[in-house]
Amino acid sequence: MTLTAPPRLLFVHAHPDDESLWTGGTIARYASAGAHVTVVTCTLGEEGEIIPPALARLAAAEADQLGGYRVGELRSACAALGVTDHRFLGGIGRWRDSGMVDVPSNAHPRAFIQGEVEEQAAQLAEILREVKPQVVVSYDAFGGYGHPDHIRAHEITMAACAKVSEVERVFYAVTSRDATNEGVAALEDVPESFRLPEPGELPVTPDEEITTVVDVSEHLTAKRRALRAHSTQVSVWDGGYALSNDIAQPLVGAEYYVIAKGPAAGAETDLFGGLG
Repeated sequence: MTLTAPPRLLFVHAHPDDESLWTGGTIARYASAGAHVTVVTCTLGEEGEIIPPALARLAAAEADQLGGYRVGELRSACAALGVTDHRFLGGIGRWRDSGMVDVPSNAHPRAFIQGEVEEQAAQLAEILREVKPQVVVSYDAFGGYGHPDHIRAHEITMAACAKVSEVERVFYAVTSRDATNEGVAALEDVPESFRLPEPGELPVTPDEEITTVVDVSEHLTAKRRALRAHSTQVSVWDGGYALSNDIAQPLVGAEYYVIAKGPAAGAETDLFGGLG
C-alpha cells in the first residue's frame, strides 16, 4: 500500500456469506495489515437454502428465522476475518433477501429488489461519507452470477460512489476462469457427498478482463474459518468448499478484481497500489 493517509476499504455485499466467499482472503489481508475495513451487507439472507437438516425449519416457508440465525454466522465470520466495522444497509432488517430470479420472494414488500435504487444508494452514500474509503468493492453488472440482489448491490454501489468524491477506486470482485479450472483439476479428497463441477458450470470471468490479482495465500486459514462460520450455507474441507448445490469448488490462493472506476496504474496486485 502506498497511501499517505490511513487506508480505508469498504465492501458492499448482498447477503451474509458473500463477504467470505468472494472477498474473504482480501478482507483478512488488508485488515491484518492495519487498513480500516468496513463490510456493508444489504440483506439478512432470509431466502438461503439450508444445509444442516437440524436447522431446516428456520427456512422462510416455515419459522422464517434464517435471517436472524445468519446474523450470528456473519458476526463470527467477520471476527475470523478481522473485521470490526460491519453495517447492514439501512439498518438491520431494512431489506430482505429477494431470492433467486423469478421466485415468489421477489415480490416481498421488503425485498431488496423492490426498494428504490435512489433510496438504497443514499443509504450507502451516507456510510461512504462517514467512513471515507479510498477503495470500494462490490460486484459487476451481472452480480457475478445473476442473483437479483447482487445486481442491485452493483447498481447502488455505482450510484453511491458517483456521489462521494473520497472514493478513488471501485472494483468488481470476480472469479478467475484459469484459477478456477486449475483449482478444480487439483481438488483432492473431496467428500463423497459432493461432486466436481462440469466444464463451464461455474460462473467465471475470462482472465484477460481481470485487472487486479490479490495474493491471499497467507490468509486462507482465516477465509476457511470465516466460511465455516456460515454453516447453514457452506460446507468446508481443507482444500475446498461447496454450497447447498453440493458442487465442489476450490479454495485458491488469490482473489480477483476488475477496476470499474479510478486509475489502473499500480493496482495490478494491490487495491490501493498507486493511490497517493
